[in-house]
Amino acid sequence: MAAEQGYTELMWDKIYINAALATMDGDAPYGLIEHGALGIENGIICFAGAMASLPDQPGGLACEVIDLEGDLITPGLIDCHTHLIFGGNRAGEFEARLLGKSYEEIARAGGGIVSTVRATRDASEDSLVETALQRLDAFIGEGVTTIEIKSGYGLTVADELKMLRAAKRLERERFIRVQTTLLAAHAVPPEFTGNADGYIDLVCNEILPAAAAEGLADAVDGFCEGIGFSPAQIERVFTVAQDLGLPVKLHAEQLSDLGGARLVAKHRGLSADHLEYLSPEDALALAEAGTVAVMLPGAFYYLRETKLPPIAALRAAGVEMAVATDCNPGTSPMTSLLLAMNMCCTLFQMTPEEALAGVTRNGARALGLTDCGVLKPGLRADLAIWDTQHPSSLAYHIGHNLLKMRDFSDAR
Repeated sequence: MAAEQGYTELMWDKIYINAALATMDGDAPYGLIEHGALGIENGIICFAGAMASLPDQPGGLACEVIDLEGDLITPGLIDCHTHLIFGGNRAGEFEARLLGKSYEEIARAGGGIVSTVRATRDASEDSLVETALQRLDAFIGEGVTTIEIKSGYGLTVADELKMLRAAKRLERERFIRVQTTLLAAHAVPPEFTGNADGYIDLVCNEILPAAAAEGLADAVDGFCEGIGFSPAQIERVFTVAQDLGLPVKLHAEQLSDLGGARLVAKHRGLSADHLEYLSPEDALALAEAGTVAVMLPGAFYYLRETKLPPIAALRAAGVEMAVATDCNPGTSPMTSLLLAMNMCCTLFQMTPEEALAGVTRNGARALGLTDCGVLKPGLRADLAIWDTQHPSSLAYHIGHNLLKMRDFSDAR
């Protein structure tokens, strides 16, 4: 049995016993093992199974034995879509929307993304790190061990790279894994007003190559909307990104159906995000491409959207669905991934199991990660431990954090 489970003759570093394991792997709901144990060696899971299957007594297997007395272990949570690095805030726009202005009206009047661009350009890298850490600590406090952070508020070579460097620095400040995404194709900057194609030239010819040369981006994203960029413009960005060896993803069908989901599926992208206006037919394209659909209920709620993403069509097509906060200053200033889970259940009619899969297994897939997101021997021991015995509790509560502790492997 020891060889089959991948054990060595050495003692493990630690073992959690008497735990409920939501492995998010296998055929059982949640991959749940009610009387389970989880062993760790050098930041890697070496056992995740029933207590009865342990090859020896816990004290004979590990240097440290931790009895959880029935508490729940899940994979560390993964937020696969955030805009955590930014300058300023847009509380005034929030008030304007409540007084009747639409998101599009605010954006076209010089607000929206462009207002955050001005504040982010004015901010130093150090100040961007300092303010982002306050938000990041809220995620860590809810069991997040991996987070994606996009650029997209700089829109010049220097400012986009500044944002990505700030995001990378967060890994040195906290025990968390950061995946960075270059979102230079987020908005047309003021100096390119009326010349979106000229700005896309800058993105393709200068910003993308510079980010790739410094190793600052793990993926490339774009905003495919009437107030953003056309599918043809985004395809130019995708082509250059993939030539540079970077995977792609896309903000698609949030405000209208421009065929962005079909485009990212064509390029075998990691994810298509938002998708309120996705057609059922395009759900099939995502399934065929293996592209993850990322649900972002914070923006749906914050913008008082009424068009629901086609969850039933995605489910029927077999599309994997992830869940994320879309933490950003304008349309989803939310730092609670647990709340995003609840909102996906209450607003989008996802199940609690789908919501938890969305912030673990499928969140990892949306980032192209294969070493986390499930509790399985050989994967990173990025764990969240909760004061509950059943994983449905995580999506059930509103504003009540059940986290007892994280266990972060730091296996970088």
